[in-house]
Amino acid sequence: MRAVTIRDGALGVEDHPDPEPGAGEILVRVAGAGLNGADMLQRKGAYPAPPGSPPDIPGLELAGEVIGRGPGAERFEEGDAVMAILGGGGQAELAVLHERAAMPVPDGLDPIAAGAAAEVFTTAHDALFTQARLRPGERLLVHGGAGGVGTAAVQLGRVAGARVTATVRNEELRGGVEALGAEAIDPEGFADHGPFDVVLELVGAPNISDDLKSLATAGRIVVIGVGAGSKAEVNLLALMGKRATLRASTLRARPLEEKALAMRTVEREVLPHFESGALKVPVAETFGLDEVEAAYDRFAAGGKLGKIVLAIGER
Repeated sequence: MRAVTIRDGALGVEDHPDPEPGAGEILVRVAGAGLNGADMLQRKGAYPAPPGSPPDIPGLELAGEVIGRGPGAERFEEGDAVMAILGGGGQAELAVLHERAAMPVPDGLDPIAAGAAAEVFTTAHDALFTQARLRPGERLLVHGGAGGVGTAAVQLGRVAGARVTATVRNEELRGGVEALGAEAIDPEGFADHGPFDVVLELVGAPNISDDLKSLATAGRIVVIGVGAGSKAEVNLLALMGKRATLRASTLRARPLEEKALAMRTVEREVLPHFESGALKVPVAETFGLDEVEAAYDRFAAGGKLGKIVLAIGER
């Protein structure tokens, strides 16, 4: 098979042996694979793949067709369309993953868009509802609302009945974010738009002080992105005074059991909204496998609404 391959920080497409599914695993012919911030960090050597994942093939999410099953794999049949979360290895023509790390592709979601759905919607759903316990009628602030996780979080908040505000630095993208269900604002002075019951922090350390200022009493901050910095000073008296919660989470390094639990929740609570049309995957641009360097450059340049996706084998 051909796969995106990282060698000393450089990207290329190389031939690799076709993977074979083991016990409980499925073999997927990949149609689409979304790019994520973790892929950018892995390319730089700053976020290595977890044990058991290919160390040189990036890719945390994919969609495609099941073409093989290992011993004991019974959740899916050959020919089924699935989308999945991986520790790595998704940006390839073929991928092996545990069947519990996959979900059925909902009706109405095309394979390329599905390839950019599993990671961001599972991440956003886990952060908003499992971690922050967002409730209908509450006010939600999403930082970085135009990105992949941001656009997922905006839509999930809307369908849950929250009142959603999103910070979007690029003014040209604010209309697109508002169409997804949020009031889109400039990041400067965002605290003046509160109070918020939940703040989803996708930017990092520079926002933490104002996140706390913007919180309502008993508000919750969940940090799931630190692209702008990872070290912040926290006023503990302010945290105490608001009876606030500050917590953080990642998805990639979790054990299979925890990822599977999060995905089964998404199957129940999120996938039906794709079938009804209430949720969608905004795709900013697609690239072929041999255009991977251009795809990574486009991701790094920012200024996009939604996801960058590799359309594997379609170009």
